[in-house]
Amino acid sequence: MSEQGLVVEGLSTAYGSARVLHDVSFRVAPGEIYGLVGESGCGKSTLAYALARHFAPGGHVLGGSVRLDGTEVLALEERELREWRASRLAFVHQDAAGALDPTMRIGRQLAEVLRGRGLSRRETAARVLELLRAVRLPAPERLALRFPHQLSGGQQQRVVIAAALATEPRLLVLDEPTTGLDASVEHEVLGLLAELRDRLDAAVVLVSHDLGLIGRMCDRVGVLYAGRLVESGPVREVLAAPAHPYTAGLLAAVPVLGTTRHDRPLRSVSGRLPLPGETTGGCAFAPRCALAEDACRAAEPPPATGAVRGRTVRCLRPGEVPPAAPPVTAGASAPRKAGAVLLEVRDLVRRYGTTVAVDHVDLTVREGEVLGLVGESGSGKTTLARAIAGLASDGTGTLALRGAPLPPRLARREADVRRRVQMVFQNPDASLNPSHRVRTVLRRALTTLAAPGTGRESAALEDLLERTRIDADLLDRLPGRLSGGQKQRVSIARGFAGRPDLVICDEPVSALDVSVQAAVLELLADQRDRTGTSYLFISHDLAVVGHLADRIAVMYRGAVVEEGPAADVLRGPSHPYTALLVEAAARPVGAGVPEAPSPPSARPTGCRFADRCARRITGLCAEVPPPVRAVGAGHLVRCHLEVAELPLGAPSSPPGQMVLRERGQQSPGVRGGR
Repeated sequence: MSEQGLVVEGLSTAYGSARVLHDVSFRVAPGEIYGLVGESGCGKSTLAYALARHFAPGGHVLGGSVRLDGTEVLALEERELREWRASRLAFVHQDAAGALDPTMRIGRQLAEVLRGRGLSRRETAARVLELLRAVRLPAPERLALRFPHQLSGGQQQRVVIAAALATEPRLLVLDEPTTGLDASVEHEVLGLLAELRDRLDAAVVLVSHDLGLIGRMCDRVGVLYAGRLVESGPVREVLAAPAHPYTAGLLAAVPVLGTTRHDRPLRSVSGRLPLPGETTGGCAFAPRCALAEDACRAAEPPPATGAVRGRTVRCLRPGEVPPAAPPVTAGASAPRKAGAVLLEVRDLVRRYGTTVAVDHVDLTVREGEVLGLVGESGSGKTTLARAIAGLASDGTGTLALRGAPLPPRLARREADVRRRVQMVFQNPDASLNPSHRVRTVLRRALTTLAAPGTGRESAALEDLLERTRIDADLLDRLPGRLSGGQKQRVSIARGFAGRPDLVICDEPVSALDVSVQAAVLELLADQRDRTGTSYLFISHDLAVVGHLADRIAVMYRGAVVEEGPAADVLRGPSHPYTALLVEAAARPVGAGVPEAPSPPSARPTGCRFADRCARRITGLCAEVPPPVRAVGAGHLVRCHLEVAELPLGAPSSPPGQMVLRERGQQSPGVRGGR
């Protein structure tokens, strides 16, 4: 019987003279999902593309083997390799919108994938609709006629998955397939992939920096560091009891749903990842390892298979990991008491053409408070943030800062008011001038936003670097020579240059790996503790918001449907939409996958969540606007259900523990209904 599944043995690759992958070996059986995790730059994507023998210019294989169902991929001739890629391999990339042609209708794009398979025009059209149904897209006949921009982010990703499945591949590679998607859409996409994995019986490799996603989705996991597989084994065992210090370091940096920074402080991995080709003379992780000894620095440890049962660990001290960070003791950094009202938003409305993006929103942020803002893509979070920052179009409603009217347009705000309200954007590459060095960026911010009594420029710059933990060595670098975390620190430093009262953070950590994310979150928390700065913190990651926020507001289709203390909102009783988001983030991925919801076409007269709510009351919810109910102290829910009927949103695992996948376990949605 021929060898089945994916087998990688001793794979080593390089770009020029710089070695990138070092003796990587693992197996993926048909029907199995193997996760690859690690920091940005550790070699995850290089390894994923090496499975298809695809390299950027200068890349080449130094040695090793990649076999799929017994076929040696590295030995195929060019023509054979093209045929193998077309018939046996499928890739699902991170950016679904970038993978789809914006000028072609969805049906035609899928038909292009099916070309050359001997199908007639009628058979191709039927197969396109079959693929759209397979990925649970609604009304496939109509959807096939749409362009990509007419679909939601989750629907676009489903189309990319449908294109990948058109060839019925034997190897499916998923490269960060849900980065940037909100919790409910991510859950739909992952559930769909789990279902299709079982149907195809293909080997699946999932590349991600999200350990929570790996834990909910994969059967086994491999942890990459500097191109080396430092730990590999069953996902439940590796994430519950890591045997390599680097794995333990990554887990210590992951926020867990249901815990705050006062319950479980995050701890980033100290130091930096070595550059490709940079040699250390011993264990690559030794310079960053708290347990390193002279033997670790003398020679690189080989992969050991017997020290920890069922696992391969590249370490001289397998099973020994640094102790976890202790909870914050009372008085050391207790939750800060919110002060007087800082920002007041009343009856705010913002439109894009005929679309109402923010619909009569009321919101309050107090001094020294972190207000988390969550909701699906398109719920109006960013439009609300930009309206507060003075960057959105005019509309009705009022804004007030410390009781004084806040002009809706940035150009109409006085210099001191502009200094007091700052914004940190999601993508520092787009917000930093690529031709300006860090020193220029920060000096300009200090000059433009200088607070009274700031003092000399050089002293102010030194103070800013110290407050935001930026190395002075980075001052003369261009943004292109900074890592993702360094760029985001510079963006945060620019926002804090004028010592603002309110900083609006729009998805500031969504694209960062867990260790860098932990460092940025702790930096933001430290700034709040030092200066009393308030934050409006926007994120689709409920664990991140729950870690940092004092209160949470939940937006759906332009309206705030729930608002209250962070722990109460996540624990419940909650609005049915909040419960849906929490369950999607907290439950293991199962096989039951709902159909992807279609984008709403018109503003409803009643509850805007009624068309998706399993608890809706027929004849009431869809027709009558819901009342605001007080669930607890400062906890408000906009819903027709009585408080006793509202769903609970508590995570399924004890606080502080990561949710792990159990094969065959289904993930419930919002239950009930009447």
